[in-house]
Amino acid sequence: MAFALSGSGIRFGGVARAPGARSGGQADRRSSLDLSLLLRKDSFPRTILSVNTSNESISTSKIVAASGKVLIPGSESDGWSPSSDSVSSTEVQTENPQETSETVEDESKVETIETTAPVEEATTEVDKTDSSIEGTTGTKVVTTAEESMTDKPREVPPPGNGQRIYEIDPMLEGHRTHLEYRYSRYREMRSLIDQHEGGLDAFSRGYEKLGFTRSAEGITYREWAPGANAASLVGDFNNWNPNADVMTRNEFGVWEIFLPNNADGSPPIAHGSRVKIRMDTPSGLKDSIPAWIKYSVQYPGEIPYTAIYYDPPEDEKYVFQHPQPKRPNSLRIYESHVGMSSPEPKINTYASFRDDVLPRIKKLGYNAVQIMAIQEHSYYASFGYHVTNFFAPSSRFGTPEDLKSLIDRAHELGILVLMDIVHSHSSNNTLDGLNGFDGTDAHYFHSGARGYHWMWDSRLFNYGSWEVLRFLLSNARWWLEEYKFDGFRFDGVTSMMYTHHGLQVAFTGNYNEYFGFATDVDAVVYLMLVNDMIHGLYPEAVSIGEDVSGMPTFCIPVQDGGVGFDYRLQMAIADKWIELLKQPDESWKMGDIVHTMTNRRWSEKCVAYAESHDQALVGDKTIAFWLMDKDMYDFMALDRPSTPRIDRGIALHKMIRLVTMGLGGEGYLNFMGNEFGHPEWIDFPRSEQFLPDGKFVPGNNNSYDKCRRRFDLGDANYLRYRGLQEFDQAMQHLEEKYGFMTSPHQYVSRKDEGDKMIVFERGDLVFVFNFHWNSSYFDYRVGCLKPGKYKVVLDSDDPLFGGFSRIDHNAEFFSIEGHYDNRPNSFLVYAPSRTAVVYALCEE
Repeated sequence: MAFALSGSGIRFGGVARAPGARSGGQADRRSSLDLSLLLRKDSFPRTILSVNTSNESISTSKIVAASGKVLIPGSESDGWSPSSDSVSSTEVQTENPQETSETVEDESKVETIETTAPVEEATTEVDKTDSSIEGTTGTKVVTTAEESMTDKPREVPPPGNGQRIYEIDPMLEGHRTHLEYRYSRYREMRSLIDQHEGGLDAFSRGYEKLGFTRSAEGITYREWAPGANAASLVGDFNNWNPNADVMTRNEFGVWEIFLPNNADGSPPIAHGSRVKIRMDTPSGLKDSIPAWIKYSVQYPGEIPYTAIYYDPPEDEKYVFQHPQPKRPNSLRIYESHVGMSSPEPKINTYASFRDDVLPRIKKLGYNAVQIMAIQEHSYYASFGYHVTNFFAPSSRFGTPEDLKSLIDRAHELGILVLMDIVHSHSSNNTLDGLNGFDGTDAHYFHSGARGYHWMWDSRLFNYGSWEVLRFLLSNARWWLEEYKFDGFRFDGVTSMMYTHHGLQVAFTGNYNEYFGFATDVDAVVYLMLVNDMIHGLYPEAVSIGEDVSGMPTFCIPVQDGGVGFDYRLQMAIADKWIELLKQPDESWKMGDIVHTMTNRRWSEKCVAYAESHDQALVGDKTIAFWLMDKDMYDFMALDRPSTPRIDRGIALHKMIRLVTMGLGGEGYLNFMGNEFGHPEWIDFPRSEQFLPDGKFVPGNNNSYDKCRRRFDLGDANYLRYRGLQEFDQAMQHLEEKYGFMTSPHQYVSRKDEGDKMIVFERGDLVFVFNFHWNSSYFDYRVGCLKPGKYKVVLDSDDPLFGGFSRIDHNAEFFSIEGHYDNRPNSFLVYAPSRTAVVYALCEE
């Protein structure tokens, strides 16, 4: 993830980020961080020696219950009347039985991991041969396929005992006190939600009660704003008269008004008209965009955004035609941004992305698209991370119906659609967003310093607040239910899980860093709840967390005591490549590369990537630019001579991607355009400005020239970019055919520092990498598990991929018995310099 300097500053990609950081200026992220729990289940896990962590205490956890029981849709009463046993509106304190001190393990009992050891943990062989509801958009229309799904009752399973984590990782026993407290807090919240809200299912449907809801009789508008002294609904429908529709408040700080239908039966607020809530607050009178608004736009020539009452007629609503695809075993994710997805210097649309980009993604062989910047954000250059309106899809790209059409088309193509969801923080914008919504500092956020992220210039949610839980859980549910997203990539999870937000902290892998007073237990419990809701109600949905700390249990189911994510982003890999690309080839250590790729926890899946949008932002460099620099501007045409820098760059660009996909995780991610080595960074249109500290930041004349993707370069058969794109496509289709990323068999048989060779098996494939800059090897022996005949199935030196055609694709390779590199069989190959070749065992 990237970050923004100030509310309207430049977004930079960090070169040496600490965990949770969006940019530089912090301690190194330590891509050598050891998370080595790749051992067999019956092996004792090991960790590296650690340092003392701070014993600074965090405040006692508090639950703010600001509302009563949410009535389940379909009940007789439509009011907001809490039950007699509802949670009090005062703060409920729970005793924190966390350890009063965290001690470092006795060094004599801690086994160190040597990164230069001849056999690493990574080389350990592991062989395992609803019914319709009424809401802001009226009655929900479902297709036959959807009806068949909603006929099945959906419910969130009850909490488990949370004990399996200790079987998976016995080292967690030393932190049982903290983990049991964490799980007890989670069970307590589940119990309170069941008791006062009718369960997590009902609690996560807050959008059916808060915000605008329409019934046969009219429109009800509710808003939680306990700090306001008075409130009224204003808009085009009442000529913005603050005295026309005054709202009433209940004892929980929820303001409400009901507007009956017009005499002719038409809705009292017309679809597409402007609305706001006017409040008398401790900070004065203010007009705010409703917190639960479903659509918000910026009119031409205006600075602030305007809330739109969005409730189109039935004949204008998009009706989904295609069922959602089943979750694939191997996730191959194409990370994208709708606005900058056009080759033209402009803001692209949902419709254009649907028609032009989705077929490209399908052809390339990716089975999931991760879309950034969906939630409305008033500052375009925030890359979508300074969210102002959490329930509204960005209006820059089109209407909500356009977004639904995009998602439906992806489903038709068999592509999952993942949303880059931002629940880690909120925009600091008080004009358009949640900040200071009811005139107070502590509404949705922590007050004071704890509620402000100084590096991101954004507000931080209070995850111990009852209504914040309702808001965020309902927000995640809304995107899954209304728009049919297939899952999420949760942004900035490291920032959420620790009170220090990972700023200026270098995680070493010591468990005290994860389970102590620096842990924000409220935030972790929220993550457990949202993963519970996602997986309980939407079993096929995918949940990915952006965590650089390596917290143990992160990708273990909640019922087993984990946080509940399906995947963790393997963020250290990208940092390692940047580190290596700053060094000459002679300095590259094969063992270091393998260690970084495989340094992940046993049983916790990862999504690997060589570079994401972070590395493509202005202030950083893409891998292609690190490799080829300015030569990319003059020597990428096939009818012109190449240069040694171009030849090296094209060769290593392919190898870096393949070894990352082959060893790095159980999923793979690529940011759009990087598959063909996009030559330009991303620089959003911006004006000159002065930061709060007085520093001057030059603008770019609001240019869109660097805020687009030049897909035409990758498609041009007269440019060398085409070869890189063809190789990326071949990589995806190879994984589709063999499913090697999720194969239980993985073995690294060679990491030769002298030959600069890496050889490993994954599934029935044997990967052979020669990173040497000028040495090629004839009759090079490589080990393999299974005997038989092997053939070439992918060759980075293929002329189709911009290579030199040094490998004979018709050759057959017969294995011979006899142990070699700890393998029972082996065969001889030709390994040209700077080339990667994949061999497959023939079926016949």
